[in-house]
Amino acid sequence: MTMPSYRRDRSEESLLITVDSGRKGEMLTTDVEEGTSSGSKNAVRKNRRLSSRIKCFGVELSPDNIAVAMVYFVQGVLGLSRLAVSFYLKDDLHLDPAETAVISGFSALPWLVKPLYGFISDSVPLFGYRRRSYLVLSGLLGALSWSLMATLVDSKYSAAFCILLGSLSVAFSDVVVDSMVVERARGESQSLSGSLQSLCWGSSAFGGIVSSYFSGSLVDAYGVRFVFGVTALLPLITSAVAVLVKEQRVLGPARGQNLALNDLGFLESSKQHIILLWDAVKQPNVFLPTLFIFLWQATPQSDSAMFYFTTNKLGFTPEFLGRVKLVTSIASLVGVGLYNGFLKNVPLRKIFVFTTVSGTALGMTQVFLVTGLNRKFGISDEWFAIGDSLILTVLAQASFMPVLVLAAKLCPEGMEATLFATLMSISNGGSVLGGLIGAGLTQLFGVTKDSFDNLAFLIILCNLTSLLPLPLLGLLPSDTSDTVVVEDGGDIEMKAS
Repeated sequence: MTMPSYRRDRSEESLLITVDSGRKGEMLTTDVEEGTSSGSKNAVRKNRRLSSRIKCFGVELSPDNIAVAMVYFVQGVLGLSRLAVSFYLKDDLHLDPAETAVISGFSALPWLVKPLYGFISDSVPLFGYRRRSYLVLSGLLGALSWSLMATLVDSKYSAAFCILLGSLSVAFSDVVVDSMVVERARGESQSLSGSLQSLCWGSSAFGGIVSSYFSGSLVDAYGVRFVFGVTALLPLITSAVAVLVKEQRVLGPARGQNLALNDLGFLESSKQHIILLWDAVKQPNVFLPTLFIFLWQATPQSDSAMFYFTTNKLGFTPEFLGRVKLVTSIASLVGVGLYNGFLKNVPLRKIFVFTTVSGTALGMTQVFLVTGLNRKFGISDEWFAIGDSLILTVLAQASFMPVLVLAAKLCPEGMEATLFATLMSISNGGSVLGGLIGAGLTQLFGVTKDSFDNLAFLIILCNLTSLLPLPLLGLLPSDTSDTVVVEDGGDIEMKAS
């Protein structure tokens, strides 16, 4: 509230007091009631003035923005369950690294069809709302999935199904709040759009940092089922903050209206959206860079095998791994800062070459941990693991930022949000494929929960294959420095799904 209106309110209150004091024959109770009412209004005005001054990352914390920030915070804090899931699959279900990698890849499937959720939310209002209802539903679905994990799940198939439901819950709520951010950024300055993205990413990162350490210590102290039970409460925050979303209720069809015609219109609209999307994707200046992103993300990974090695062979406890996750969460923010401070004006081809070659070389240091060479240099396994994870995470985050920038720049005007979600889904698809290839290689090399003889060769192969997409850098636009302003739905979303 501005100062002139504040002074006007104060003068009106003085006038009311003067009139009230000059009245004769009125009862004392009336004076008290009016004084109380005036005081209440004054308190409300003060609260409004205070709330309007509260900002975070340059964004006013209106109810809508608080809802968006809280949903992103929940996405980050849900990392509380990641270590619990890994230990549950390994120790309770006694799965091998390859099976764990397959389940991890399977759980990422909901992130491959993100545009579908956006289209459903936009086209099919639930109980009259396009945003509120789906946020409530997403939160309830997430709570259900983790409640089942805490109580009834006792096989790898039921675990995979519940993890898939939890992933679907997060993916759907992610699309809903992303659409809200796009709506708020439309027509605003690039500075405000960046502030909105900073609010989202900062909230998610803060949630990740909060949950990182406790993700291990709670598993150590109370077990995985307890952690699943605590995690089941977190998605309910998403359902609760849905009431903060300002949204006009969408009226349903008039009585007697032909529902078949509505369905026909919906199908026709869907067909038109698909045609427009395909016309955009098949353009060479979009398709070829997208192909590079997919192949770059599809290189195999050995993460599951390394988790089994560090826990079964080196004896890393959940509490220690929680500390490692805390370090990597902070390192992720450092990676973003590294990109923003030093790399955002560098052509993307150079960034991909630098980060890929550096990542391959530094990724080989995991062989030191597997073979024990680090101990010959006087470095303990714990400190080497922390340092290695710190450096690799900073580099990985710095290398992923150009993917987001490139995807945003490929979006033509008028289809920014839909096409960006599609490109991110394709990128996620590459990551899933890389995880599945890694699972196959893990099985091929005979790496199990008890045998790690060929783990060093698996790590070397996975790291070397990350160099394979480099000859395809010619698929990228030649001038991809950060100079193009992306408007409307092209705002970059910060998700490492």
